[in-house]
Amino acid sequence: MSQHTFQTEVSQLLHLIIHSLYSHKEIFLRELISNSSDALDKLRYLTLTKDEYKSLAFKPKINLEFKDGDQPTLTIIDSGIGMSKKELQDNLGTIARSGTKSFLTKLSGDAKKDSQLIGQFGVGFYSSFMVADQVDVISKKAGNKQAWKWTSDGQSGFEIVKDVKKDNGTIITLYLNEEGKEFASRWQIESLVKKYSDHIDFPIFLTYPEIDYDKDGNEKSRKLKTDQINDAKAFWTRSKNQLKDKDYREFYKSIGHDMDDPFDWIHFRAEGSLEFTILFFIPKKASPDIYRADYQSGVKLYVNRVFITDDDKELLPTWLRFVKGIIDSSDLPLNVSREILQQNRIMAKIRSNSVKKILDKLKTIAGNKDKYDQFFEQYGRLIKEGVYQDFEHKEALTDLLRFKSTKEEGLVSLREYTGRMRDEQKSIYYITGQNQISLQNSPLLEMYEKKDIEVLILDDEIDEIIITGVPKYDDKELKSVNRSGAADDFSDDSDKDALKSLKPVLRKIKKILDKKVKDVKISNRLNESPSCIVADENDPTAQMQQMMRSMGQPDMPQIMPILEINPSHEIVLKLKEKTKQKSFNDIALLLYEQALIQEGVKLEDPAGFVKRMNSVIAQTL
Repeated sequence: MSQHTFQTEVSQLLHLIIHSLYSHKEIFLRELISNSSDALDKLRYLTLTKDEYKSLAFKPKINLEFKDGDQPTLTIIDSGIGMSKKELQDNLGTIARSGTKSFLTKLSGDAKKDSQLIGQFGVGFYSSFMVADQVDVISKKAGNKQAWKWTSDGQSGFEIVKDVKKDNGTIITLYLNEEGKEFASRWQIESLVKKYSDHIDFPIFLTYPEIDYDKDGNEKSRKLKTDQINDAKAFWTRSKNQLKDKDYREFYKSIGHDMDDPFDWIHFRAEGSLEFTILFFIPKKASPDIYRADYQSGVKLYVNRVFITDDDKELLPTWLRFVKGIIDSSDLPLNVSREILQQNRIMAKIRSNSVKKILDKLKTIAGNKDKYDQFFEQYGRLIKEGVYQDFEHKEALTDLLRFKSTKEEGLVSLREYTGRMRDEQKSIYYITGQNQISLQNSPLLEMYEKKDIEVLILDDEIDEIIITGVPKYDDKELKSVNRSGAADDFSDDSDKDALKSLKPVLRKIKKILDKKVKDVKISNRLNESPSCIVADENDPTAQMQQMMRSMGQPDMPQIMPILEINPSHEIVLKLKEKTKQKSFNDIALLLYEQALIQEGVKLEDPAGFVKRMNSVIAQTL
């Protein structure tokens, strides 16, 4: 006998599942049947492709049995691949899925809110403990001689002991608690299987007592009877005409291990020279691990309904990792390996067609602004990734981008922006930074506001990277107002006059600031503010430099900004008369430092800033 404690995250999750999902407790049966189906899928594949498994008689089935009375039980039996001792320990005592810890940190203690988050995570096997005081799992791995028994009460931990089992597969016995005893019922089980698991591509049998009663209603005899209770036809092979929306929703919940309905879905069958079926779902909420490098792929590949893999991230581009569902091909070989998949022409065509169908669906959704905004809130960063990574579909993905704006409260597309550009406007303007409020109040926008020109607000840290991949849209150049050249569109002869009169001021400010700035120039973009900082045309902005350092490039050299000053501002005009006064130095540094603060840049010497500010204030009192 070996006694084990649960991994910390498992204990936390078990507690939350038991206490937060009471109203959804029936989903435990869906989860256990889905696990049995996966085990059968894996064994079917091995018996068809691997010599060491071909001698095994593959007799796929899932059996459900129950016992009512004072000590009710429910048993799920499958003839799948089974588990070894180590697999029992790893699969049932540990949560290997990435993103678990970050998921747990989001939990609030509010049962209603937490149940939605848990639904995003997927409860799986652990949902058994909502209805059972104890769970026993007896399993024998295909090809192994020894069977093992895993036992737990879902609290302290679990134990694993040797057991006896003739054939490969798994037997799960739930010792039902007070809340779970309702599931020791033929009608309840049949109803749940029809609701959640009718689509499973293997027969599901229910063994139940058939009871005869005498004329007085007393039990006369009983015998066990076994009936198949599901359709056992792969869901995606059915015609769309035969399926209703509720059918898609329930199928998604089964394969997606999600309690929410899907956001939308795509069901397509290609016929002719290349035959394949795709059934894709877009979840309502992004999974906790979606932005991790070790994210879990949500797409399963089948060949003629035989499961091949659910762990190949090459089935779809990485920016489509939010998609869950099925690809089933009639043209791929059963023994196709991962390496062959990545080079296979047929798979490349299936992938290309799949991406096109998903993009068509997203384009359709984008026609409904409110619905698309919901999608973009969850997956907008992945669309942006696609713009940066996927050159083939860059144009279509660019149309799917959405940004905040100085003109609209919601999100706007580039097409919407260009559709309302002013006649004299030459470019599409945008501003990048880390905070929408500070960007909306940035001095860099003053001239654009004065001229009633819309500016896109890019406040996601990824925006500055991806937008460089979109130099033009609809023949209009995209220009960053964070850069010195953006205001050139609006320069005139008065700028030359201002430059001439302020040359001594500019020279002295640049001398004082020395290596802190690349240059000091007059600005034609400022209206109310005395100064601002911008990046030179080909230099990274201050925000970009900060982001690169946070991404693991601490040694990135400091690239100096350009300081622009407002030639018509009262402070600047007065400086013309103070070039020989001691206070000039303090004011010059303050013009630079306040410009940095407005751009969200951390000051190197905040104490010096305060000292200079106090000195200038004291001189004015």
